[in-house]
Amino acid sequence: MSTSPAAKFLPLGAIIQEFRINGTNIVQGFPTAELYKKHNAPFFGETIGRVANRVSNAKINDLNGKSYQLAANNGPNSLHGGDQGWGKREFDGPSTVERNGKEATLFKYVSADGEEGYPGTVEVKVWYVQEKERDKDVLHIEFEAELIGDEVDETAANITNHSYFNLTGGPTIEGTEVTLITNKYQVVDSGGIPTGPIEEYPGVTPNKAFTLGEKEPDIDDCFVVNTDSSSIPIDTRGLSLQKIASFYHPDSKIHLDISSTEPAFQYYTGKYIEVPAVDGVPARGARAGFCVEPSRYVNAINVPEYKSQVVLKKGEKYGSKITYRAWAA
Repeated sequence: MSTSPAAKFLPLGAIIQEFRINGTNIVQGFPTAELYKKHNAPFFGETIGRVANRVSNAKINDLNGKSYQLAANNGPNSLHGGDQGWGKREFDGPSTVERNGKEATLFKYVSADGEEGYPGTVEVKVWYVQEKERDKDVLHIEFEAELIGDEVDETAANITNHSYFNLTGGPTIEGTEVTLITNKYQVVDSGGIPTGPIEEYPGVTPNKAFTLGEKEPDIDDCFVVNTDSSSIPIDTRGLSLQKIASFYHPDSKIHLDISSTEPAFQYYTGKYIEVPAVDGVPARGARAGFCVEPSRYVNAINVPEYKSQVVLKKGEKYGSKITYRAWAA
């Protein structure tokens, strides 16, 4: 290939460090792994696990017939795998492998039994495949996790990528046009834990664009693509990729489509980003980027009717796929 790949990755957290479209890096990040270690409180580009999003009261209530205490790193709750979730760990890789007939970049990590309070030894694999589709740059992500130790019969898994997108490279995401596939979402309490019902998000119409302003809409919620929890397998890779969100910015003319096999996605407009200026990279503040985090329902491990989405049993594989498709037109 004559063109250099659009995306670059780091072994730290199998992080997506760059995704360049028409000269603009549309993901937030840092130039070196050391800077991620010091300043990446927002989780820029990280692979999130063992359990993405929040676990209520930082506790798994019932798994293997017992309860497990996790790190409370988000008020009373546990967020994104704990104090040192997978996004803060060094993965093995990158190695170049063939995956489904295409050249892929593979990262692997073995999460020990008891790491961050989670039971069982788990091996996670992250494959990145980059392709050109006419004028579009496509980045495919595939996650797989397996319980490889014999300590327990089951563990919890909910893996995603936590890239923050900014289609202009400017200081904020203001002016971005957003289209979501659904307006169904998990109603949450003040700490971000679902209270039970799935309702319609006020002001969002499925497949109808809205524009991000300077401060509004301020969104940090889990939108639900598939409301039938019992139909969601632990490995969603056999399901069709479905376009869940589309974005466009009139200044850069950059488009971004995000597709996934997952039943839900957290959409976050970046209110709490606070990163200082470092090594020639300007400071990043509120709304410097937005996230789309395809995943299972929030706190599913502690909700009996949702739990099967995230319980990974011995002999099974957890899996999911995400695709980012971006172009300027």
